Amino acid sequence: MPVRSAMGAYGSPMPSSAYTRWTELNDEQLTVNNVQVVLKAISDDVWVSVACTDRLLDDLSVQRATLDIGIERSHPATERVRNLLPPEGLTEEHASSETLIEYFKTMPADTQLCHFRAILLKRLDRMNTFVEISKELPSIPVGEDEEAVDEDPEWEDDPWAETNADPVHPRSATCFSALRILFLRYGTYLWPYRFTILEHIPAYANPTDYHFLLPSCDSLTNIERRTDSIEWRPEKDVSELPEIQLAVQNSDALSGFDTVLDSQPSPEVKVGPLDAEQLSEWYQKRVEHIMQVTGMVDVVLTFIQHGASQNVPHLDELGEDLSLLSKLVYDAPHGPESTEDWTLTQWRAMDPPAIIRAYLKFSTPLSLPHDITRLVMPYLFVLESRVERAGRPDPQLSNRLLHQYILEAPLDMALSVFEASKPTLPVAQRIIKQEDDMVRLALACLYGSDSLREWSTMSAIFECLPVWEISADDNEEDAADTTITSLGAFVTPSTSRPKTTPSDLLVFFTPLPLSSLSRALDILDVHLESGEILARWSVPAPLRWFLQSSNNISEQRAWANRMARRAGGNEDELTTQEDWEWLLEDMLKLAGETKIKGALGLLSRDEIVRIYFSGLLSTGKFEIAKILLKKTTQFEFDSETLEDICIACSHEFYDNAGSGNYKFGEMKLAYDCLDVPPLSDRLLKEREFIEATSRLSSFNIMSHPGIPITPIEIRLTKDRLSLVSRVLSSNADAYKHTEVILDLVYKLGFRDDIVAEVKALAMLADTALQVEDFDRAYETSQRMIDTVLNLRATLMGIDDPRLSETSEVCWVACFQLGRQPEFHDVDKKMLLLGRAIEICPPDRLHDVLTAWRRLEREDLEIRQERLETSHNGTVKSVQPKNTKSLPKTTASSLQARLRDFHMPSPPLLSTPDARALASKTFNTVAANFPFSVGQRGRSQFSQLSQGDERSRSGSRRRADGGDVQTQASRVFSKGIGWLIGAEEDL
Repeated sequence: MPVRSAMGAYGSPMPSSAYTRWTELNDEQLTVNNVQVVLKAISDDVWVSVACTDRLLDDLSVQRATLDIGIERSHPATERVRNLLPPEGLTEEHASSETLIEYFKTMPADTQLCHFRAILLKRLDRMNTFVEISKELPSIPVGEDEEAVDEDPEWEDDPWAETNADPVHPRSATCFSALRILFLRYGTYLWPYRFTILEHIPAYANPTDYHFLLPSCDSLTNIERRTDSIEWRPEKDVSELPEIQLAVQNSDALSGFDTVLDSQPSPEVKVGPLDAEQLSEWYQKRVEHIMQVTGMVDVVLTFIQHGASQNVPHLDELGEDLSLLSKLVYDAPHGPESTEDWTLTQWRAMDPPAIIRAYLKFSTPLSLPHDITRLVMPYLFVLESRVERAGRPDPQLSNRLLHQYILEAPLDMALSVFEASKPTLPVAQRIIKQEDDMVRLALACLYGSDSLREWSTMSAIFECLPVWEISADDNEEDAADTTITSLGAFVTPSTSRPKTTPSDLLVFFTPLPLSSLSRALDILDVHLESGEILARWSVPAPLRWFLQSSNNISEQRAWANRMARRAGGNEDELTTQEDWEWLLEDMLKLAGETKIKGALGLLSRDEIVRIYFSGLLSTGKFEIAKILLKKTTQFEFDSETLEDICIACSHEFYDNAGSGNYKFGEMKLAYDCLDVPPLSDRLLKEREFIEATSRLSSFNIMSHPGIPITPIEIRLTKDRLSLVSRVLSSNADAYKHTEVILDLVYKLGFRDDIVAEVKALAMLADTALQVEDFDRAYETSQRMIDTVLNLRATLMGIDDPRLSETSEVCWVACFQLGRQPEFHDVDKKMLLLGRAIEICPPDRLHDVLTAWRRLEREDLEIRQERLETSHNGTVKSVQPKNTKSLPKTTASSLQARLRDFHMPSPPLLSTPDARALASKTFNTVAANFPFSVGQRGRSQFSQLSQGDERSRSGSRRRADGGDVQTQASRVFSKGIGWLIGAEEDL
């Protein structure tokens, strides 16, 4: 308030120099001394009070001196007003506001003094508060409130720098001690604004620092408790009494003065106290706000714990959640790349198994037991308490959740839990308290695991399990074995359950009594040992396989084969005799005859040895096999069994061979494998077949155009003589090597097979015929004839199917060559036809004899012409010498057959019907060939018949004849397919 205002209202004649001096002094010039000197020189108390009120100074000592003088000059007036009050104080019974108003109207100076005194006292209290707050504030020198920033000298003249940037203010600090002083001195005034102030406190601030400001609840009234305050003056001054203030305002003595005292706008606040539910709601919203803004679980936990300590309801469960979440955020182990930010909403959305997994996500086998004890167990205890408070007690909740984690954990983690639950430990220290629960969990974990390598870990789990001395009778053992058998069916995959999980197995093991569990542990012991053996030889199987195969001999046999074969094919291939002896020892151990059968318990010892020896041979270790056969007493094979094994392995090598050459690769292994046992006819036959395969491959036979025939195709060929025919048809000079071809026939499995030999000779003769090598064809035919005649002599009087089969082949081949028009040696042709007449069946004699007659007539004509030419036209009678040229036995046989055969008259033979009849007859003969003469044979016969017609008419052209040349070329191009059943026409 301006001093001139006071003077204008109450200007009394005073020294003008004192007033002028005060008004001329500015705030910076005022000192404690000049304040006292100048103001004491002025006698007007009202003016001095107004002057002191008008000054607000930065210097605390000068301000205090000013306030003290103003309060001192107003004191007499307040004493006069106090005298109007009764000694007990102002009450409605002793005085009324009307009395005070009348007094202040009559005494305006006292009114003004009371008014300004109240202002000065309030300012003095605030100044004292400021002084006390200043003692709590940290001392931050000017210019040091911000962290120094190192600047590069090169950027001192940065052209992009902001030259008009706002000045940097010192950073603000959360000075809760100062705020506490304010609430201590002005709690009554600030309490209505408590929530507005709380909203401006940073979310990251620790609630412990401002707990004095947090609302609390009265446990008796369930209403918010007001905060207590300690004012600077225990009793209010007379000028501060509400009645005095009201009377001063109503006295009209302050006209001309500014009566608004340090007023400020008031925000909308909840002045009245909140009830318990409202307080709980506020705390929960504040927690959500802090978590959303900062995610600092420790802050909200401290915040909610304070609220719970102040009797705010419904915060216990929230505090539990925050406490457990705090363990997850701050106490649980974390990985180097763990960056997950947890929120209360996320925590509440997780189910208990997920929370347990989160607690132990970064635990190691070494730290897991301790982490379960300090992190998981408190959480499980809280869950049990909650369901109890909810009226739904569940005593097995903790065990169920802990067991679920163990079943889902890796084996090394599960091992650490079992080690921390050993029966040798005190019960209080065990993670799994009950021994039977421990056994059930271990069985479920092990049989439900897919691991193929962690056998040491699984064995270590088994070592942690209790040993029960349970004497079970036979019935109980049978019941336990029945249970295990049922378990084998239970773990076998099905459409409804493709895989059995450890949790499924735990359900299966839960109802089992101790006797069955003890028996299951004995079986587990055997299975673990079997699993280690299988893993040692690179054929590991999961533990559940031992249950599935316990009654499946086919499965056990298949695994034994894998073991015997894969053991020598892994990276650490068995190369020494000792290694293979060790393998045999382990295989026999798996088939050991004990009360509890091993992995191969359904297989006999002999079968195990056979499988083992087959596996040894399959690796190509034939020398080791020979040594073991002589040295080891385990191989008590009879010769037939040993040959069966070797032949089977040889066939396997053979079928997998890509080349037929038995000098290298799989075919060499197939050949050498047959050398392991002593040589026998059976083994010799197998070796010869391999040699034949190698020779066939050398002829470059094609299975398809451009694709050489493979060994497996050779073995699968039903008619192996067809392979010989393919050699002859694909190699122009092969027919010249009769002995080579016959040796090939013998090694193909036809040794001592006279029928196959005759057929092979027929094919050789026919091939020579196709290329018009008639001399070689005749020689081969002679060998074939001798073979057939020797067989007939040997089997004379015996009904043997070989006679008819070889005779059929022989007479047809002789007939073909004897009918060949390009073959000009009539004597040899007559001999061949004579043999055909001798060997052919009676119903074919007519056809052959017709050809004989025709060839005989042709020979007579030729001789007649030759004689006429040689004797200058003199004709002499010439007897045919063809019959004389035949061997005596053949001639006599031929004459005997001719006597029994009634030939039609010669003219009839030249008729078309006779020729048709002969063609039909030969077709019938060809149809009965043992190697199925096809269309080519019939076509050739037709061509030969046409050639005969040309001969009878005197047209006997050689290669220059067009028809004969064309036919011969076509015959040569087709090879001897007619002999083996080819159906294509020329």
